Amino acid sequence: MKEHIDQKATEIKNNLQEVFHGLNEIVAKINNDDLALTAGEVSRSIHEPFMFVIVGEVKAGKSSFINALLGSDKEICKVAPSPMTDTIQQITYGEDRVEIINPFLKKIYQPVEILKDISIVDTPGTNTIVDHHQEITERFIPSSDLIVFVFEAKNPYRQSSWEFFDYINTDWHKKVIFVLQQKDLLPIEDLTININGVKAQAEKKGIAEPKVFAVSAKQELEHDTENSGFIELRKYLEENITGGQTPFLKLLSSINSGQQILARISAGIQDRKKQYELDKEFRKEIRETLDNQEDKSIKQVDSLVENLLNAYDRVTLTKLNELSDGLSILPMFKRSFSSMIGSTKSVKDWLAELQADLEKNLNKHLKDKLQDGVVDIADSIQNMAKIVDLKIKSSTTVLRDNHEIFSDIAERRANVLKDLQETFSSFLSRSENYYDDQIMGNSNMTPNLAAGGGIAVVGVILTAVTNIAVFDITGGILAATGIIFAGFSLGLKKKKIVKSVKTEIDEGRTRINEEISEKLEAYIGRIKTKIDENFEKFDQLLVKEGVALESLIAKEKDLENKMSTYKTEIEEYLKTVV
Repeated sequence: MKEHIDQKATEIKNNLQEVFHGLNEIVAKINNDDLALTAGEVSRSIHEPFMFVIVGEVKAGKSSFINALLGSDKEICKVAPSPMTDTIQQITYGEDRVEIINPFLKKIYQPVEILKDISIVDTPGTNTIVDHHQEITERFIPSSDLIVFVFEAKNPYRQSSWEFFDYINTDWHKKVIFVLQQKDLLPIEDLTININGVKAQAEKKGIAEPKVFAVSAKQELEHDTENSGFIELRKYLEENITGGQTPFLKLLSSINSGQQILARISAGIQDRKKQYELDKEFRKEIRETLDNQEDKSIKQVDSLVENLLNAYDRVTLTKLNELSDGLSILPMFKRSFSSMIGSTKSVKDWLAELQADLEKNLNKHLKDKLQDGVVDIADSIQNMAKIVDLKIKSSTTVLRDNHEIFSDIAERRANVLKDLQETFSSFLSRSENYYDDQIMGNSNMTPNLAAGGGIAVVGVILTAVTNIAVFDITGGILAATGIIFAGFSLGLKKKKIVKSVKTEIDEGRTRINEEISEKLEAYIGRIKTKIDENFEKFDQLLVKEGVALESLIAKEKDLENKMSTYKTEIEEYLKTVV
């Protein structure tokens, strides 16, 4: 039967090696040194004997308790009035020798029968002031299989002990038994009160049916076994741990520790995923802001062009009607006859005056409309950048650089965000970022960039662009009209002249509609693109983070499923052999 149990335990252990190899891989990718150390210890522990870890305050009697439990006449753990245990001592089966593992850990080999099934770890006191002791003890706990919490029988309520218990119970859910040492120093009534007090405190902290043993190492070492309390303790250990179940309990303990590491990773992943989702939402809001502001600006361009065309139509229609009336036969005859006797303007002078008046009225009315419209469009483009700047500065951070698991990821994100803030602030302040050769075309009417100062230069640029466009368009109409007037003699029909002028006016109208709309809409689009290009590194971070999270989540779930499967297999098997 024992051979079959050992074979089954070896089979599951071999399978678990692959699982713990996967655990070490995922921890290595996380790049967290403390977690890597813990995972490595837990992975190695499946090949170690069942491990008792003895914890408690200095002078609680831990070393004496271990000597008594081992039943050896030799003082394996030194006992002294002052604290002597300045390292972790792991006591295991073997020929009598001591092996120094590192400055804080040594192995003591002893040919004691009970050590064939278990190893015992003696730790520094939880209230010790010696540097590194508590840190090392905490690192040793994850690979332990049973925590033996030793209290001084006359005072089992010291704060440091129960704070350390909270760490063990909350973070690692280890199997714990409680020992009240030096019971020979208390009357039975006081001892009973303290036993019940420890039980109540343990239950309050979530331990169901806590196991509390009162012992006296002194009485046990003096062979007063009937009164020492070690008979009850050894019976419990035999029935629950050392009675053939040890290999499987060891594997269950390792799995539980592995699951606790995965739970910490999973909690960290949730924080990281929350940050990733917030960052994706932040990036979505940026794009929506840019799209909305672009739509708003384009609508303002449409409104501007509509107002320009209305003004253009009113001015040109008035002058076209005036031209048509003036070209009638009677007015033309009177003007020609009067000019000969010097009493009125000639036809040529009248046409030149008409043309000059058209130019004056177009420039006045169109520039008035441009002034109001350009201000609105410039404000909208400026707001596009300003809103984005505010959103960058107010972006939400939940993954801090002191995060337990992903501090390096948080730091990397913080650096990218800081770089984005600095880059965008610089972008806003540089006037040349808003100058656009494409919108200015070949014109030598370059706006004074210094006049605007950063993003405020947008209004200067738009004013220059629209004035250039209107100047070109109205100038072209007037030039063409002058040619038409000069090319027609009085003998030609009025309708042909009016029709030709109207054609030039219509073409000018089309050019206002197309050139101003196209130029301004293209400019708005290019500014939007320039703003969005500031997010290139942030977008790269999001892509990498999405891929990394997907891989981490898949591996974490796979490892958890495998650990749960082997845990269930062991528990079911134990039911058949116990």
